[in-house]
Amino acid sequence: MPAVTAYPSGTPCWADLSTPDARVSSAFYGGLFGWDMRSTPGSDASAYAFFVPAGTPADDAASRVVAGLMPLASEAQPPGWNTYVSVTDADATAALVIEAGGQVLVPPLDVDGQGRMVMFADDQGAMIGAWQPKAFRGAGLANEPGSICWSELACRDTAAAERFYGRVFGWQADTSQMGPMTYTEWRLGGRPVAGMAHMDEDWPEGIAPHWMVHFAVADCDAAAARTEELGGQVRVPPTDVPPGRFAVVSDPAGAVFTIIKLAAVG
Repeated sequence: MPAVTAYPSGTPCWADLSTPDARVSSAFYGGLFGWDMRSTPGSDASAYAFFVPAGTPADDAASRVVAGLMPLASEAQPPGWNTYVSVTDADATAALVIEAGGQVLVPPLDVDGQGRMVMFADDQGAMIGAWQPKAFRGAGLANEPGSICWSELACRDTAAAERFYGRVFGWQADTSQMGPMTYTEWRLGGRPVAGMAHMDEDWPEGIAPHWMVHFAVADCDAAAARTEELGGQVRVPPTDVPPGRFAVVSDPAGAVFTIIKLAAVG
């Protein structure tokens, strides 16, 4: 698949992992997705690094990055995957977050000429980031096995989420029945950009609203089995849904994500 060179404003464009041990994470995701970890020039594994498909030549790495990873900001921070949405103005997005009732967790800041970012929590506490691109646009590969293919909000008050994300990103909610559950696609200009699942009474009370990153795989059952072989855990076993066959898994540090074999289109 050709490299992705641009993401329209309002489209999820990047994901990175907050991890307590970059080398353990590199071994796990390398074994699961076939990724190599590449550190930025002049840094080491304790700094921000990137995942690329294994064997990617150094001069192609910038155009083939699939995700990032960074150390935890503190011992109190849980390991996890973070979603970033491309925006034209990170400062304006931060202002909209406050107006919509959210909380800015990391104020807008410049990242080495690559872009400008802000991290925030929505009005239900789900954390997500916004990325104003400069030199770096986002993931160079997407929607193919071993790369990001979707981001999804799980929350209890979907009406509140519709108001919040409509205000911040201009998203419209398109809700329909998906098997026994209702599911919402976030749309921008008529095209789907992300999803939302309603956390009903079947969800344990202790699970807070959150954003989930989905990675495409060639075989969901094989990837779930490989997750356990590598020291991870299968949280939701492989299950068929209209978009494909998915499983919810976690890495050895406890960072949760979804793997999915996408259904053939057409």
